Amino acid sequence: MKLINLDHLAYSPVLPEAKELMMSLLSADTGNPLSKHALGDKSKKTLEEARSNIALLIGSKPEEIIFTSCGSESNNLAIKGAASAHAKKGKHIIASPIEHHSVIHPLKNLEKQGYEVSWLRVDEKGFVDPQEVEAIIREDTILISVASASNEIGTLEPIEEIGKIAKSKGIPFHTDAVACAGIVEIDVNKLNVDLLSVAGNVFYGPLGTGALYVRKGIKIMPLIEGGVQEMGLRAGTHNIAGIAGMGLAARIAKAKLQERSHRLLDLREKIIEGTLHRVSDCFLTGDRLRRLPGHASFCIKFIEGESILLHLNFMGIAGTSGSTCSSEALKVSHVLDAMGIDPVWAQGSVVFTAGIDNTDDDVELFLKELPLAVENLRKMSPLTASNINEFKKMKH
Repeated sequence: MKLINLDHLAYSPVLPEAKELMMSLLSADTGNPLSKHALGDKSKKTLEEARSNIALLIGSKPEEIIFTSCGSESNNLAIKGAASAHAKKGKHIIASPIEHHSVIHPLKNLEKQGYEVSWLRVDEKGFVDPQEVEAIIREDTILISVASASNEIGTLEPIEEIGKIAKSKGIPFHTDAVACAGIVEIDVNKLNVDLLSVAGNVFYGPLGTGALYVRKGIKIMPLIEGGVQEMGLRAGTHNIAGIAGMGLAARIAKAKLQERSHRLLDLREKIIEGTLHRVSDCFLTGDRLRRLPGHASFCIKFIEGESILLHLNFMGIAGTSGSTCSSEALKVSHVLDAMGIDPVWAQGSVVFTAGIDNTDDDVELFLKELPLAVENLRKMSPLTASNINEFKKMKH
């Protein structure tokens, strides 16, 4: 059975060109780029070429790119690194409540250490209000962090407007652009961001690769110490093959950005239109237009999202959910909760992200199987329109 991947923000196949480059480096004598001999010189050249490719993708200077192991490490380095570096000035941070857990968790840990986090509000479509950001800035504000787009709802945030405010106040601004880099146009100077996180696997590079853009003059402290790698901001031996693969994937993503975007937009609209038309009691989460191309997310009433995904998986279709199920409790997505979505409906959260390897036939098969899965699950569901009010009372 062919597996149809509609979970591309978690995993996208590595481009053949990137895979070929990585294999050539793994099969050759690849030295340490810090070594002062021929083997080291060759690896250093490969490393810096990849750095230039990542810089090209986001419009930065090569020397402003720090290689990491993934987007989560990049987010941790940005948040914790900036907080440590500016602690003498203040301990106030402004952040969106719908960030990835790799931003939320570091911030909550900082709160335990005496930092104060002002959590912004989001509207029913997941948008942050730049005016609220400006209104709550204080003298001791040392960092603002707002994701370019949530991987769960796909809404594209007003990063440029927030960046202008942060720049005018002289406050470092971080954005988690993992869900965006290589998919939508990014220019760090136009956006006025100072720290920006990316992950190679989203734009068809290898898993376990990432980078953090650090604008020249912005101070952060390293998380991993013990070496001079990455301008002293990230110690550890470089993953040369992985970095090279990510760099080549970034260069190709930049060259094919418009072509890919148009294709993903077409697939997205087919998924959204088809789902809303064929599945009753279902609504889109996030903004309909200002969202990631290729991204479609829904709440399907009266059933749990993970059950839907399990049924689709049996049919060879992969997706994901914002809400998780365990033997003890159902945990509602913090993103949907912040948007004010009823927790009962949030349990039916499902997210589908298309990629350049998907076809129109893939979407048609998905739109055939999803309604069948929903119909079968609803027959077994204890939730119905007639008893939902009683269920809500039990939840309270």
